[in-house]
Amino acid sequence: MNWLTENKIPVGDWAEAGFDWLNDNFSFLFDALADAMEALIDAILWVLETPHPLIIIAAFAGLTFALQRTWKTPLLVVLGFLFILNQGYWDETLESLTLVLSACVVCMGLGVPIGIAAAHRPRLNRALVPVLDLMQTLPTFVYLIPAIVFFGIGMVPGLIATVIFVLPAPIRLTTLGIKSTPTALIEAAQAFGATKQQLLWKVELPSALPQIMAGLNQTIMLSLSMVVIAALVGASGLGVPVIRALNTVNTGLGFESGFVIVVVAILLDRMLRVNK
Repeated sequence: MNWLTENKIPVGDWAEAGFDWLNDNFSFLFDALADAMEALIDAILWVLETPHPLIIIAAFAGLTFALQRTWKTPLLVVLGFLFILNQGYWDETLESLTLVLSACVVCMGLGVPIGIAAAHRPRLNRALVPVLDLMQTLPTFVYLIPAIVFFGIGMVPGLIATVIFVLPAPIRLTTLGIKSTPTALIEAAQAFGATKQQLLWKVELPSALPQIMAGLNQTIMLSLSMVVIAALVGASGLGVPVIRALNTVNTGLGFESGFVIVVVAILLDRMLRVNK
């Protein structure tokens, strides 16, 4: 078996050469993308940090009531955010929410159109399946290496790594929703002379809305699961105290910050849960 190990296929060398070539020839594109992502992050962070914390809590509670039409879930949201404020993790929570919301904007902005296109084009869907499988199964730490190479240290590489990891969810669920549109609805719309654009906007998208909202929910949950990993490349937020607790073997700090992440995840999940 020595001949097999001695003639190693240089996968790592090829990957490194590819990253170097991209960095040398498309650095202007990565710089422009980094500027756009940083502007998005700064805008969302400004919106969240400028008002008083109680105003932000009231805004989230009002949004929750508008979505759920019940007083129980907004009350849970208020109590959850008050607990975070009491624990002293308000700023870190806002920074993590900024990363999550930025990832949602990018992932849903890309994922929904790609999912619609894949649902209408079987060849594109078949080509996307192995790519999406690779994006979801490749260890998330691997995404951090090219993110650092192309975008440096900070929130931007954390956002890029998060988007790569999360993007398959809205694509798959949007494709599933469009494909699941009842044939009777499509045939009825076609019988009344609906164009392809009208069929998409008035039949397929309304029918696929529960799956698209489920994709949004999954996008938020998966993005939140990346906050600790993103902290490894300099992204601020709730991942920072977790990394600090890991480095200092501080069980109290680790449990405290980890529990706050769980509270945020529960609040966001309850806010956007689709009522059937």
